[in-house]
Amino acid sequence: MPARKPATGRIARIERNTKETAITLALDLDGDGSFRGETGIGFFDHMLVLLARHGGLGLDVKARGDLEVECHHTVEDTGLAFGTALVQAAGDKAGIRRYGHAVVPMEEALCECSLDFCGRPYLFFGATFERPMIENYATEVTEDFFRAVCNNAGITMHLECRRGRNAHHIVEGLFKAFARALRSALENDPRMSGVPSTKGVL
Repeated sequence: MPARKPATGRIARIERNTKETAITLALDLDGDGSFRGETGIGFFDHMLVLLARHGGLGLDVKARGDLEVECHHTVEDTGLAFGTALVQAAGDKAGIRRYGHAVVPMEEALCECSLDFCGRPYLFFGATFERPMIENYATEVTEDFFRAVCNNAGITMHLECRRGRNAHHIVEGLFKAFARALRSALENDPRMSGVPSTKGVL
């Protein structure tokens, strides 16, 4: 794996330990698009790789969870840690675009994400899955991951699959659309000298 470029300052590191999970997560908002680590859930690791690549992030995740129970705690707590890292790394959000939007096709699936990095958590999730499991990943926890991200990062987000059949394609399209929209929201706006809000704070 190529060496990661030096951090620019928009970075965060989170450690979260409970009786159900132990998670260490490092995030660089201006990373090289690479993911390192593992969660014990192969398909979820694949989604985190996509999140880092399409979000232009540096993302390191080491998660150990009670997978003998099921994947829910590991996926949701990773979302919680990621959301917490997002808001910490973004700081006062001065100079960012704040809003992001992306529509991503994934073969027969078409997924859309619109988000506002505003400090007000809300998620509308519009996707259904014809199969409940992809290996040891429960498709229903996709919503739980994104809800945890929004609640802990203070993101308002509308995330949906306009159409689709294959559960793998739908989940992948949702992660890619989120990553692309997040990247847009976090980009520097050269015309914005301060916080992008008339209130002066986000």
